[in-house]
Amino acid sequence: MIQFLLNQQLISEHTLDPNLTVLEYLRRQRGRTGTKEGCASGDCGACTVVVGELQPGADGQPALRYRSLNACLTFVAALHGKQLLSVEDLKHQGELHSVQRAMADCHGSQCGFCTPGFVMSLFALQKNAQGADRNEAEQALAGNLCRCTGYRPILAAAEQACGARLPDQFDAAQASTVARLRSISAAGTPSLDNGQRRCQVPASVAELATLYLANPDARLLAGGTDLALEVTQFHRPLAHLIYLGNVPELKGVTVFDEHLEIGAATPLTDCYAALASEYPDFGHLLQRFASLQIRNQGTLGGNIGNASPIGDSPPLLIALGASVVLRQGARRRTVALEDYFIDYRVTVREPGEFIETVIVPRARAGQAFRAYKLSKRLDDDISAVCAAINLHLEDGVIRQARLAFGGMAAIPKRAAACEAALLGKVFSSAALEAACSALAGDFTPLSDFRASREYRQLAAQNLLRRCHLELTQPTVPTRVTEHG
Repeated sequence: MIQFLLNQQLISEHTLDPNLTVLEYLRRQRGRTGTKEGCASGDCGACTVVVGELQPGADGQPALRYRSLNACLTFVAALHGKQLLSVEDLKHQGELHSVQRAMADCHGSQCGFCTPGFVMSLFALQKNAQGADRNEAEQALAGNLCRCTGYRPILAAAEQACGARLPDQFDAAQASTVARLRSISAAGTPSLDNGQRRCQVPASVAELATLYLANPDARLLAGGTDLALEVTQFHRPLAHLIYLGNVPELKGVTVFDEHLEIGAATPLTDCYAALASEYPDFGHLLQRFASLQIRNQGTLGGNIGNASPIGDSPPLLIALGASVVLRQGARRRTVALEDYFIDYRVTVREPGEFIETVIVPRARAGQAFRAYKLSKRLDDDISAVCAAINLHLEDGVIRQARLAFGGMAAIPKRAAACEAALLGKVFSSAALEAACSALAGDFTPLSDFRASREYRQLAAQNLLRRCHLELTQPTVPTRVTEHG
């Protein structure tokens, strides 16, 4: 059985299909049709809902945090111990919520199909923002598409809603909501089982290790932003799922003197502050990693674990010398991330083994790190080429070089010949061109609908040239991420 709050109503579900998405659950099981299906792939935002979950507060006590999510990519088992809010919950005692009123006052809705998703993104923004901020509003709404308004009135609504935030019914009920969610979280091991498919929700890493070792064919579900597409796009049922989102040991970032330790199920949103503080380029790239809804749900471990050749984080982590801690039962081993990937969607993980922690070295003196993402759209798009360049310079001489690329091979990998061409050299124009020539031999990229082989090869070389300009000519404007 799983339990969650639908607004303030306690819901208990036993036999739902674990492949059921929150979108389908709301529309078909609960008759809440305000949540729309636009794409079923997390691209349009029409299905945006808000989930409240317990987080450690400033005083160490549990507090409620609201996040926007794509209901089309969220399996219903992921709601255990959380509060689900849809657009129907905002109106209170016959009065529109302040974000709904702002959308109406600013004429932010035309045909109306996308409006509920925008309203829910604005609601989450209002709950988390400290006031009206144009950049925060653009980030919050980047995953919501509208074909009617041109976005100006919606951004005006965001300014109105966040600039003069009023207490609402959710603020008044917060203490009660926290207490009720704590009582749910304290209940036994939840699961869903409809007789054909099942999902288990372990509450500790030890329980997860035991479950996965006994069921190595189960699919691990973290954020599910990639895995859910097997159900929604390819119509492939997932017989056995193990959900990782309620395992506290897999969530959070710990800062040590020499490195960061990031739990594998930590949402990308929660990784941002620590990674951006150490490596600003990493932070800029994360802001373009899909949409806020996806970053609220997708995890760093999941982005590594699905072994996509165009995942955005692996090239950066490889260039930084990151490693992963793999766990199988009680056994742990540490693997350099560059050795984790073997072939397309194939990794060194053994049956029953999972990523427990991602270890990222901290920045050090003399280190120059640059990251670049090329995609057709600036926001909410998949990379055609992703480049990460990590150089250690002493008196202008390159003493260490780690360059990694995504989109150039079946796996994210280092450019070994290019690195060798740079080592021990002053980063001069001659050394640069020798490195670019060597880079052409490091990869044999494919042509697909995102980019041709020739484009990828030349783009990778040009990104190295841009890095050279940024490091050797400080007057050149730095633009860490590009689209083309």
